[in-house]
Amino acid sequence: MNNRQLFLQHVAQTSDAPLALEIVKAEGMYMWDVNGKKFLDLIAGISVCNVGHCHPAVVKAIQDQAQQYMHLLVYGEFVQSPQVAYAQALTKHLPENLDCVYFTNSGAEAVEGAMKLAKRFTGRTEIAAFNRSYHGSTQGALSILGDEYWRNAYRPLLPGIQHLEYNNYASLELITTNTAAVFAESVQAEGGVIVPQLEWLHALRAKCNATGTLLVLDEIQCGLGRNGTLWAFEQLGITPDILLLGKALGGGMPLGAFISSHNIMWSLTNSPVLGHITTFGGHPVNCAAGLAGFNALLEADLIKDVKRKGELFHQHLQHPAIKAVRSLGLMMAVELENFAVNKKTIDYCIENGVLTDWFLFAPECMRIAPPLIITDEEIIHACKVICEGLDKL
Repeated sequence: MNNRQLFLQHVAQTSDAPLALEIVKAEGMYMWDVNGKKFLDLIAGISVCNVGHCHPAVVKAIQDQAQQYMHLLVYGEFVQSPQVAYAQALTKHLPENLDCVYFTNSGAEAVEGAMKLAKRFTGRTEIAAFNRSYHGSTQGALSILGDEYWRNAYRPLLPGIQHLEYNNYASLELITTNTAAVFAESVQAEGGVIVPQLEWLHALRAKCNATGTLLVLDEIQCGLGRNGTLWAFEQLGITPDILLLGKALGGGMPLGAFISSHNIMWSLTNSPVLGHITTFGGHPVNCAAGLAGFNALLEADLIKDVKRKGELFHQHLQHPAIKAVRSLGLMMAVELENFAVNKKTIDYCIENGVLTDWFLFAPECMRIAPPLIITDEEIIHACKVICEGLDKL
């Protein structure tokens, strides 16, 4: 049996039609399969590889740290310099109230930790989130995920969850003094790149302030430069009480985090002690890789060109079949007639060496979220292939 057959037989599948590309190498903007075919990556592992695949500084950091030590003990008991250094670097670039980092293995785990933190700190049990929001696939994260199709098969889920409407003022009235936290994506990703209305977002912040509710902003997919600023909330004029990070946080390695004030985070230390615990969260190799990727992002000043590169995509994604292009920086949804049209176009792109994808709650939209290192020439080429695919419909 070849690797593809072994993959289908022995690796648990999450759909009945996986892409099943057998990739043997990835570097920068590109991936190569077992036959030597080259793919321009327009999705960056779903917003993971912001500085490109196998960035040399990230690879070196992994190698160096692996030679020093790997796993030592459960999270929080030993002083591990990669964790300390990365937490310090992150908080240096965050508002003063976001000065305490809890590293996890993934974004979904960061969501779970933040849910517990909000309940513990406020003493409340209700949580609000938004329809068409995505926060992860674990049981708690699934409970606040905003689409019944994805939730229904796994009920009963957590009680006390309310789903509000994004950009809807009336929904804000459902936030009360019983609400521990409101979870919101700074930009709704899987809904097809929905940017919040600034006035509405400020009203949400004000409602949380008035009711003593913690505002949790999920920047797992959109953080770390993808929207044209280091953190998307910088463009939105508000600051969260808890910030969620993941995906690009590890530089390609598995890493997530929930970040809050030292005062709020301290509530996990008592009644009960070890209020949230993880064996591998904040793994030293992953933190070393993440810090190297974070420094590479800042030192190369990749974020300064994100807005311009996004506009270049807009200029070249001109086709009668395109109904709309929604974006904030290099996080983009190309809306087509329906999923069938989108899937045919995606298949054409892959066949012609351009890797793209669709959105969970907006299957009619093509996902474009490339590594931030993408060049103008690569953008123009990618748009040409996409438009060629639309011509074939």
